[in-house]
Amino acid sequence: MKKHNFLAFDIGATSGRAVLGTLSNNRFEMKEIHRFPNSILELHGKYFWNIFGLYEALKHSLSICAQEGLTVDSIGIDTWGVDFGYLGKDGMLLGLPRAYRDPYTEGAPEEFFRLIPKQEVYQRTGIQIINFNSLFQLFRARKESFSPLEGAEEILFIPDLLSYLLTGKRICEYTDASTSQLLNPVTKEFETGLLESAGISSSLLRSPVMPGLIIGELTDALAKETGIGKVKVVAVAGHDTASAVVAVPATDPNFAYLSSGTWSLMGIEVAQPIITESSFKNNFSNEGGIEGTTRFLKNITGMWLLEQCRKEWERKGKNYTYPQIVAMAKEAEQFTSIVNPDESCFANPVSMVETIQNTCRSNGHAVPVTDAEVIRCIFASLANRYKEVLALLSEMSPHPVHRFHVIGGGSKNALLNQYTADAIGIPVIAGPSEATAIGNCMVQAKSAGLVADRWEMRRIVAASFPLEVFTPNIKEGVK
Repeated sequence: MKKHNFLAFDIGATSGRAVLGTLSNNRFEMKEIHRFPNSILELHGKYFWNIFGLYEALKHSLSICAQEGLTVDSIGIDTWGVDFGYLGKDGMLLGLPRAYRDPYTEGAPEEFFRLIPKQEVYQRTGIQIINFNSLFQLFRARKESFSPLEGAEEILFIPDLLSYLLTGKRICEYTDASTSQLLNPVTKEFETGLLESAGISSSLLRSPVMPGLIIGELTDALAKETGIGKVKVVAVAGHDTASAVVAVPATDPNFAYLSSGTWSLMGIEVAQPIITESSFKNNFSNEGGIEGTTRFLKNITGMWLLEQCRKEWERKGKNYTYPQIVAMAKEAEQFTSIVNPDESCFANPVSMVETIQNTCRSNGHAVPVTDAEVIRCIFASLANRYKEVLALLSEMSPHPVHRFHVIGGGSKNALLNQYTADAIGIPVIAGPSEATAIGNCMVQAKSAGLVADRWEMRRIVAASFPLEVFTPNIKEGVK
C-alpha cells in the first residue's frame, strides 16, 4: 500500500517541532525532522512572539525534507491559542504578535465586565474567563491605542498567520478561533456585540472554516527556495489541544482526557456546548473540536511550576534530568503539603520555588525545604487538582466517565500518572506522548480522503503506539 507523508508543525509556547507522519496500511509512524526554540521577547515593557523566527524555522524544516528526499503530501500547523497578529491594508504584518503572558491584560476582564456583565460574556461564548483571552487583549490594545491595531485591516490567529506566511492565503480556522472568547459556540460565528463593546470592528475577523480545508500551496518563492515544491497546506485543528484530542485512543465517548504539558487541559468531548450555571460558576470552557464537536474543558496550570523551578535550579548549577526528578519525588513521598497550581501567584513569579514555599507557609502547611520536597509538592498538587476538576467535570458531563486518558509530554511521567490514578480512582491510560503532532497529521489524512472520521483515526492511533495503563491503588492514594 502506498505511503502517505504528512508534515506537522507543532508549535508550543516554549518550542516547536516539525514531525513527518507516515500512514501506510492503517499503521502510523512518526519521525522528528527538526526541533526549534520559541520564546517570548520583551521590548520596552511589552512581550511579543518572534513570528519571523518561527517562519525561518518552518522554512528550514522544509529545506531539510527536500535535502533528505522526503516526499510531503501536505503540511499542517497547530499552535497555542488566543494570540494573533495584525495585517495592514497591503497584507503586511504590522509588528510582532503580542504574547499572552504580557501583563497588559491584568484587570482587563473586570474592566470589560462594566460594559457587559461577566455572566453574559460567558453565555455568549462559553469560554473560561482568563485575562489573556483574545477579547481582553483586543480591549486593552484599543485602550492603549496600540498602533498595529490602529492600522489593521485584519486579525489572524497564530496558526493562520503562519499558514498565511507560507501560502499568501488567509483563513480563520475554527478550533483556534474558538479559544478567543469572541466566538459563539452554538452559531460558530463571532459575537459582533462583544467586539463592538471592546471598540473593535467585526470586519477585522473573517468567518471561521472547519479543519480539513485545503488553504492553498506554498508560494512559488518558498517552494523554490526550500526545494520542496508546491506542497499543499491544510487547515488542521489549529489549536494544539484540539489536535491532541484527535489522537486520544478512545473507543467510545465515555472518556475524559488530560492534555498534559506546560498547561494541563482536562475535558470531555461532547456533541453540543455545555453552558449552564454550574459551568459558569466553575469556569469551564467550550472550545471547538473536529467534526463540529465541542471540547468541554478546563485549563489547569500544569508542568509550568516544575519548568520554572528547573530554570531556577539550572541557574544555580543543578541540572536535574527527568529520571532524577522522578527519583527525587519518590524519595520525598513522606512530604505531604500541596498547593493549588491555579492560584494567580503561580502565573509568572520571580521565583517559583519561593512562591511554592510561601504559599505552603501561608496555608499553614509544612514548607518544602529541599528540591526533592518541592518536586514532590508539585506532583502531589497536580494530582490533587486533577481529582478536583474531574469531579466537577463528571457532574456536568452528559455521559459517564469510565476512563481517563493522559496524552502529551506529561503522559511519560509514570509517577505522576500513578498519583493521578490513585487520586481519581479510575484507570489512567497514558499515551501517546506525541498526540498533538499525530492529531495534526490525522486531520491531513482525512483531508486527503484516507480516513473517514475521528473514530477511525483513534483506532489507528491505538494500534500504532504503545499505551500504558495505571490502575488506582485506592488504599494508599496520594500521600
